[in-house]
This record gives sequence, structure tokens and C-alpha cells, in this order.
Amino acid sequence: MRFFSHRKHFSDLSEQEIIALAISSEEDDARIYRSFAARLRGEFPASATVFDGMAREEDQHRALLITLHQDRFGATIPLIRRDHVAGFYGRRPVWLQGSLSLERMRGEAKAMERNAERFYLAAAARSQEAGTRKLLGDLAAEEAGHQLAAEGLGQAHLTEETLAREDDTARRQFILTWVQPGLAGLMDGSVSTLAPIFAVAFATQDTWTTFLVGIAASVGAGISMGFTEAASDDGALSGRGSPFKRGIASGVMTTVGGLGHALPYLIADFWTATSLAIAVVFVELWAIAWIQNRYMETPFWRAALQVVLGGALVLGVGVLIGSG
Repeated sequence: MRFFSHRKHFSDLSEQEIIALAISSEEDDARIYRSFAARLRGEFPASATVFDGMAREEDQHRALLITLHQDRFGATIPLIRRDHVAGFYGRRPVWLQGSLSLERMRGEAKAMERNAERFYLAAAARSQEAGTRKLLGDLAAEEAGHQLAAEGLGQAHLTEETLAREDDTARRQFILTWVQPGLAGLMDGSVSTLAPIFAVAFATQDTWTTFLVGIAASVGAGISMGFTEAASDDGALSGRGSPFKRGIASGVMTTVGGLGHALPYLIADFWTATSLAIAVVFVELWAIAWIQNRYMETPFWRAALQVVLGGALVLGVGVLIGSG
């Protein structure tokens, strides 16, 4: 016995409703591909061409389905969509997000075609009515044809050189929008909070007071760095991407950098907390050096020397001021 639902089960659909569902699905897919193409046209024209071609393929299949419906059931097509049918494959509306990476769009397109084919194959296997079974099998074949068409379009427009160039562009954009602001924030949070935190620690030898100062310094620095990064460049001319994203990356990583060596002061014993905090500082500094080497192509030992030496100097200043 089925629980009450406002959605119909696929097994309860008539052949006319199945065709109508396929028509609406093809129309939705074409719109999604066109939205991908519109977003990519400026920076990734070759991939945009691929999605334009896939949208045209969906339009052709929709036209064939409409002709089939008119021949069998007339011109009035029932209004039925994916979310009206229980058990129909769902799709998260990721294409509504403000920005999707090129790789994410390619992945979504592959998943759309693959999931549609799987659904129709499974539905055909469950169907007991010959006409419906044939129709679902034909739809599965159409979806398989979409995948072949997509591969053909990719081969025509996305050569290895083009793919490498577009992937390199996407990587550079990721670095400009997320890595650079995040790295700047992590460096600022890890280094700039060393002096006040350790100065308070050695001046008071009170772990709770040191913890409160560390939290205040870390959160305050994070808010300041986040707003500064967001306000410094709207990204329109520099191509650095959304100021909101850059502000989030910078602010969050600044706070994380300061919290790393503030949290050990939740330990009541002063020397245990301080020893752990110093160890965390060196882990943070080595992490900064690794990020510089990984994304900024800075030689690791040079990055490590610069960061660790600078951090050690600031740490020493804080200890000296606090001890005095």
C-alpha cells in the first residue's frame, strides 16, 4: 500500500504521459546546456561550442518526440515534469549557482546523459506492457545516442591542446580567486597574531587570558582581512574573480591561522599549552611554505626559509616583550 503523495508513480503513467515527460525532460536539458554555454563563452569558447551542440541535439530529440505525440495522441501535450513523478531521476539545480567550474559543468553534463539512459533502461525492464516497454527502450537508446553525439562534439572542438589550455585557465582562476587570498590570510593570521598572543602568554602566564586574547586577535584580524580583500578589487578588470569569494577565503584563513596557536591555551598548564602552541606555529608555517610551493611555484626551501624565519622573528619578539 502506497503512502499518500502529490506525485504519481512512474508505473501509473500512461504512454501519453511518458512521452510528455520525455518531451519536458529534453526541453529542460537543452536549457541547461545553453546556460552552460552562455557562461563559458567568454573564457572557454571551445567548451561553449560543445554545449551549444548538445543543446541542439536535445532540441532535435524533443521535436521527434513531439511529432510522435501528435501522431498518436494529438496536439495537446499533458503538463508533466520530473518533479511530478516519484522515482524519476532527480537533478540538483547546480546550474543555478552563480559560478560553476568548467570541470563541474562537464561532469554535470556527463551525469545528465548517463542518468537519463540508466533510468529509461531500468524503467523498460520493469514495464509489463509491450508498447510502453518499447517506448522506454527507444528513449534509452536516444540517451545513449546523446552521449555518442557529445563525444563527437568533444572530439571536433576539444582537442588535447584546447583542453589543456582551458584547464590551465580554470586552474589560474582558482588560484586567483581562492588560493592567493586564502594564502595571504593564512600568512597574516599565523604571523601577525604571534606577537600579541605570546606577549600576553609570557606577561601573564594565564592560559585563559591568553586564549581570550588569541580568539579576539584571530577573529578581529579575519574580519578585517576579509573586508579589505573584498573591497580592494571588484575583479572586473583584474580577472581575480568574485570579491565575495576572495573576502571569504581571506577572512576564514586569517582566522584559522590565528586560532591554530590560540586554541592550545585552553589547556590549564602554561608550559604544556605554550609548548603545543609553538609546535602548532611551526606546522602552520610549513603549511604556508607547502602552499606557496604547490600553487605559486615557489621553491619549497626558499619559501620555508622566508616563512619560518619571519615567523620565528615575530614569535621571538612576542616572547621578549611578554617576558620583559
